[in-house]
Amino acid sequence: MMLLKALIVDVDGVVVVHSDPLGWSGTLEADLGVSPARLQSEFFRPHWNDIILGRAGLHERLGPVLAVIAPDVTSHQLTEYWFRNDSQLDHQLLGDLAEVRTEGVALHLATVQEHQRACYLWNVVGLSRRFDAIHYSADLGWAKPSPEFFAAIEARTGLAPPELSLAGKDVRFL
Repeated sequence: MMLLKALIVDVDGVVVVHSDPLGWSGTLEADLGVSPARLQSEFFRPHWNDIILGRAGLHERLGPVLAVIAPDVTSHQLTEYWFRNDSQLDHQLLGDLAEVRTEGVALHLATVQEHQRACYLWNVVGLSRRFDAIHYSADLGWAKPSPEFFAAIEARTGLAPPELSLAGKDVRFL
């Protein structure tokens, strides 16, 4: 029997939670004048997949869209708002995970993120102090739930599935 060496934890909906059922964009229109519906249809739907797989930059795709749908808002203003409002942590879970970490189990994040938000969560929000590594789609070139995403994590960690356990919405290792 192999011992568990690492716990892989999802970010959105697990470590990062929302009090507003609409998530970070719940007050976007009132606060910045950006329609969440237009942002979804003109930015997220056509561009998001390329961005989260690391094929395109967030600002290079968001800037031109905002120039059309909200000309007074820059991509940097929107992402600052987004990241700040999309980083409420589940402190109870983080406390429980800290206990697991004291038992010698490494904690890793496995998440669908683009480069800018992954960096924000890791450095600004401080998840780097609570986790041993972050594995995210734009860096790996694959997104959950594809087998390649999980295979890339296995390759990076050098751990086999029996040594890993995934906690989150897209369970693969167990």
